[in-house]
Amino acid sequence: MTAKESGEKLVAQNKKARHLYEFLEKYEAGMVLTGSEVKSLRAGRVSFKDGYVKFENDEAYLVGVHIGVYENAGYAGHEPERKRKLLLHAAEIRTLRVKVEQKGLTVVPVRVYFKNGRAKTEIALARGKKVFDRRDDLKNRDLDRDAARELARH
Repeated sequence: MTAKESGEKLVAQNKKARHLYEFLEKYEAGMVLTGSEVKSLRAGRVSFKDGYVKFENDEAYLVGVHIGVYENAGYAGHEPERKRKLLLHAAEIRTLRVKVEQKGLTVVPVRVYFKNGRAKTEIALARGKKVFDRRDDLKNRDLDRDAARELARH
């Protein structure tokens, strides 16, 4: 199924997270946003930087994700770095919180997109990669690229 068929429009991907973490499980979450934040997202003005998910009072919040200021917002602008509430089922929040607290894992945003007109974020339960794991990934990717190049040449 293509993005067009599923009604998805990708806004941004967190490529650094794929490099730094090994994803164990992925979840789709809605976000509580202001109007100017939605306008900025539609313009593609989002940066993941050091974004992660924080759990407080049985709720999940997206912290450290920068959504740029919308120029035409007037008086109703927004704080670019504010924490944003994620909309997940209570059972999903409990599951994620337990795994983060017990196993030393973290929850990071992977991508932001619009699905049927609603802003969504894909979050992943992740384990941090060690430096040698990252080097192995880079080495394997280079080997795969070289092999594909050789096959294309012949």
